[in-house]
Amino acid sequence: MQFVNPLFLFGLFAIAIPIIIHLFNFRKFQKVYFTNVEFIEELKQQTQKQSQLKHLIILLLRILAITALVLAFAQPYIPVTEDEVIHDSQAQVSIFVDNSFSMEAASQDGILLDKAIQDARDISFAYKSSDLFQLLTNDFEGKHQRYVSRDEFLEILDEVEISSVTRLLSEVYNRQADLFLESKPGNYTSYIISDFQNSISDFENIEADSSIRLFLIPVEATDKNNLYIDSIWFSSPVQRMNQLVKLNVRIKNASENDFEKIPVKLMMNDQQRAIASFDLNAGEEVVVEMPYTNNKTGIQFGKLEITDFPITYDDAFYFTYEVKNEIPILSISKNEDGDEYLNSLFGKDSAFAFYQLPENRLDYSSFNNFNMIILDKPDNISSGLSQGLSRFANNGGSVLVIPGTNIDFDNYMEFLLNLNSPYYTSVDTFQTKVSDINLQSQVFEDVFESMPENIDLPKVQKHYIIKRQTNSMFETLLQMQNGNIFLGAVPVGLGMVYILASPLDTEWSNFPKHAIFVPALYKIALLSNPGNKLFYTIGNNQNIVIRNTALNGDKVFKIVSMDQQFEVIPEFQNLNSQINISNNRISKAGNYTIDVADRQLAGVAFNYNRIESNLDNLDSQALEKRIKDTGLQNTSIISSTERSLSTVITQLNKGYQLWKTFIILVLVFLLGEVILLRFWK
Repeated sequence: MQFVNPLFLFGLFAIAIPIIIHLFNFRKFQKVYFTNVEFIEELKQQTQKQSQLKHLIILLLRILAITALVLAFAQPYIPVTEDEVIHDSQAQVSIFVDNSFSMEAASQDGILLDKAIQDARDISFAYKSSDLFQLLTNDFEGKHQRYVSRDEFLEILDEVEISSVTRLLSEVYNRQADLFLESKPGNYTSYIISDFQNSISDFENIEADSSIRLFLIPVEATDKNNLYIDSIWFSSPVQRMNQLVKLNVRIKNASENDFEKIPVKLMMNDQQRAIASFDLNAGEEVVVEMPYTNNKTGIQFGKLEITDFPITYDDAFYFTYEVKNEIPILSISKNEDGDEYLNSLFGKDSAFAFYQLPENRLDYSSFNNFNMIILDKPDNISSGLSQGLSRFANNGGSVLVIPGTNIDFDNYMEFLLNLNSPYYTSVDTFQTKVSDINLQSQVFEDVFESMPENIDLPKVQKHYIIKRQTNSMFETLLQMQNGNIFLGAVPVGLGMVYILASPLDTEWSNFPKHAIFVPALYKIALLSNPGNKLFYTIGNNQNIVIRNTALNGDKVFKIVSMDQQFEVIPEFQNLNSQINISNNRISKAGNYTIDVADRQLAGVAFNYNRIESNLDNLDSQALEKRIKDTGLQNTSIISSTERSLSTVITQLNKGYQLWKTFIILVLVFLLGEVILLRFWK
């Protein structure tokens, strides 16, 4: 047992007072002469011995009462351990309140966030009003990066709301530790109030500071069921006008319940375009296909919805894409007429804006106006054209290389190596044919419903041998019987380079007249228009990329919500023909437009992170095991208890307080004295 105020123990000298009174208060028996001996028998009942016993008991009760009173003022306590006791210096307390979406779940005491806020309030009352407090939430707001008084702490605590931001435990602890180091020396105590989901509980990444005492306070939901939309994608990477679109929606069941005939609704441009239903067993996932038709060009804004309680933030999923009127393609040819096969394929299709120009009429600065550039049978490539095509590909364009009939191998090798692409080495005049089609590639993945066993593939009279580099990400699209590449692709920067092994010349192959020629080049052209990302995830801080766009003058971008209630001017970088826009100021899921000079440049969709959609969490026992397994020091867990959290914290900080017990003993001893004096005659 130890004492908070040991100087009060000098008060034990007051025990001498009742002792002195006792010594002077003993009365000697006097002789009394009676004329009637009958009184003598009655007097024998009260002997000198009985009288002394009564006074000794009273003396003892008074001594005990004074002793208990003095000890109560000295505030005795039994420390949990000597190292854990917080002494009377000013304490610095950092309290993290998890306000992520998972804290919307219900507990026995209401919403988890409300329970966490009440716990934080109780913690503050376990300390002196002169101590310093710091509130931390997932938002890491600037106003929370300082220590305040208890009254101010309670004020900002009442302002805490659900946030879309999720933090790992290691991030939270490191931020608390950094703020402690920036403050003055003192008693450092950290509290983390959370549901401790598996997805954020990275205890192995926490490097504990020996000067900080860490308390974990778990709050647990009673209902951990959640049904949510996880992700979406299109079956085809290219969207066209009047095209049947197949939108795939992955839905996950993070619960122990089975669901039947749950509807999922698709809204396009604020109009319902499709509805489907699904059955889903506990703990499983399903992909729902939602077909619809693009009935207009321009930016399309989509929203998927399901209904599920109590976690609702992940019941909606936003996406956006653009349907263009036409895809601009430039063919660089030897003469004005260009290639008849290319002109027949692209020049007569309204889906493409097809231009054929000889090299001497090229404006390299105009390359950014095209999605795809075709090198149509040049025998050599000038350095200016080579540099222009390299910039074009790296900025997101597609380049199709169709070699000439008499190429300069060294010239081509220099050009293709600059693109980190395979290159031509020699001519193979041995007759062969295409034997394999890469059906897993984006070019051919949806061309054939089924592959016939004896399919007729292009015959090749002669071809250039393509030598691939060992470190390139080259993909073979068409392969010949002799193992050589007939058509391949390699990513270059943000774009793609496609390389063909022979010219579009019937003396080399029948490829330009074969049935596979049209879908192959058609799909390559469609893939040159990938558009922007379908959606971004809030909190990932991934830049929005707008390709084939240049910003001139003092014009600025604005990100505007569809309801016009939110508008922000973001940070951006203008890199040649590509704009990288920061999205770190977006905190609400939804569809937005990127505007410049009052013109809608693009659409962009943001969704909340699904990291907390699975509500599996660590209870007190699991937390203890994780702490033990990771060897985390100075860490304790405060579980749910019938006692108030303030009382538990006080005992952990000061040990088991005994002053109240001694006050009760004082009253008991005094009551005993009163009873003794009243009833012992």
